[in-house]
Amino acid sequence: MADKYERMLELLAQADDWVTASELADDLGVTTRSVRSYVAAAKTAAQPLPIVIASTSGYRLNREAYGEFLDRARTRGDIAGTPQERVHHLVRRLTELDDGIDVFALADTLFVSESTLEADLRKVKTIADTAGASLERTGSRVRLIGTEGSRRRLLSSLLQAESSRGVIDLDALENEFGLTALGAFKAELMQALEAEGFFVNEYGVDAVLLHIAIAVDRARRDQHLSDANVHPDPQHVAVVDVLRRLTHEHYDVELNAADLEYLARLLVTRVVAPGNRAAETPVIDPDDRDTVDRIVTQVLDEYSVDFRDDAFMTRFAIHLGNLVARARDNARSRNPLTRSIKSSYPLIFDIAVFIASIVQRERDITVDDDEISYIALHLGSHLERASRREQRVTCSIVCPSYYDLHQILRKKVEEELGDQLTIEYVVTRSDVDPRDLASELVITTVPTGAVREGVVVVQPFLTDDDIDAIRQAASRARRQRRRAGIADELLEYFDERLFFATPPGDDPESIIRGLGAALVEVGAADEAYVEGALERERMSSTAFTETLAVPHAMGLTANRTAIALALCPNPVTWGDARVSVVAFIAFSADGRARFQPLFDQFVNVFAARRDVAGLARDSGDFAGFIAHLARLIDES
Repeated sequence: MADKYERMLELLAQADDWVTASELADDLGVTTRSVRSYVAAAKTAAQPLPIVIASTSGYRLNREAYGEFLDRARTRGDIAGTPQERVHHLVRRLTELDDGIDVFALADTLFVSESTLEADLRKVKTIADTAGASLERTGSRVRLIGTEGSRRRLLSSLLQAESSRGVIDLDALENEFGLTALGAFKAELMQALEAEGFFVNEYGVDAVLLHIAIAVDRARRDQHLSDANVHPDPQHVAVVDVLRRLTHEHYDVELNAADLEYLARLLVTRVVAPGNRAAETPVIDPDDRDTVDRIVTQVLDEYSVDFRDDAFMTRFAIHLGNLVARARDNARSRNPLTRSIKSSYPLIFDIAVFIASIVQRERDITVDDDEISYIALHLGSHLERASRREQRVTCSIVCPSYYDLHQILRKKVEEELGDQLTIEYVVTRSDVDPRDLASELVITTVPTGAVREGVVVVQPFLTDDDIDAIRQAASRARRQRRRAGIADELLEYFDERLFFATPPGDDPESIIRGLGAALVEVGAADEAYVEGALERERMSSTAFTETLAVPHAMGLTANRTAIALALCPNPVTWGDARVSVVAFIAFSADGRARFQPLFDQFVNVFAARRDVAGLARDSGDFAGFIAHLARLIDES
């Protein structure tokens, strides 16, 4: 129960509204009766305040009580009541004691049976194997066999697995290793690195702080990495100096050369990138630059998205080199934004998957979802800069002439909203009808009764409220522009022959094959496309939201664009999600320019869990589905 219980609390922590028992049951893969038992446990876990509040609308988190619950969990010390806590306790004891532990004595200490502790040890063995260590059994004693590096990887894997959604809790680290003011250490570390001229990726800092905390704890026990074969990297000198100074000042420990070089490599490959004032000019591996050149060319061919920009390609080549180094060191870089990137920017994430497949193939490494999300961040930041001009809303200003009042108004609008608006006309007459102006937005100082979407009446001298009203109107105009171009387009790709009221299978592969067979039958795709979709699914789950899976092949290689869709009244497990709708999309090379808005809009429509559950439950036939979908698009 413990794992499901904690997962339920995480789901409620992510929700902004009430969540029903059936929705929680779908996500957890349990019955509503089990959900009610978890809620009952939560109501008594944090007296006098319950963690979960219940009403006729469902359940929601009492965030104050949840915070107290997490605080107590951090300070539980050596209590080992749950399987997860016992595994944690075993790992800490095994990494600290060279002569190992006595299983029988420890079982008595923890008040559990020997068979229970043996089951816990099997879990520890799995984690240890992944870290490059092993367990050695002699009678009742168990020892951890491995290098100092493997012991540190074991501790890191354990603590990262326990972190919530990939976010390292600094308070928990302080409690775990008896450190103080880790937040202050982090702030000073970032300031020092920035002072050396580096750009700092804060998403990766906390993961490296975990390794620093482990290194400090091990150094206090006089357990260091072997420095027999250390070869300091000249580009790490500035980072090593910062680490040596700060660990000594804050924690009065002396890390050896191997400790410092290892931590510096983690910072360089996960956290910092050379800036304009970096102490050393970055050395880019020619193989990395060649790979990036090929990637950019193939992305342009497959997706018609152009990343041919020297600055971007240089930054991405550095990132690629670091990614490969992390993979070969088996040093996973957690990304707390993975889920939100995947659901909010599906096309960018899909291009990142395509890039990851090239890197995997060329470098013989494995690229997981967290690393794919970091690739997507690089892509997205570049595209965002390139698209700002294209996203501007056209605008006309109506301001009757009175000295230079209209010029003052225009200047103010450009200063405050120039990145969102393109001013087409400034009309200085008072008798103009806003309906006669073709701009998407009309900003007018003249009160008007004319009914037209996108008219904002403002004061001659813009107030903060006026600026907010214009910004909101511009946002609505962008949304309407996007919707107008997509809603009709989206419905063109549905076909009654490709609609399934229930899924043609009971797992991702069988459903993909069933939907793929329908696409092949209508001539939209061939068997190679279906196999490509299965290969894409193995790279990274296509459950882009908690409720929607969008299997598809990498690239636009279908005969024509079409969508085979299955409703799942009983949600299907898909990766780490449970989905209610599966849409197998066959994308062709025709209409590539429409690919991104179509793909993004389709995923956005299915982002609301309650709407999707209603769609899957209430759409018994194709006509009903189309009517329901049209309403969701209109309201999105």
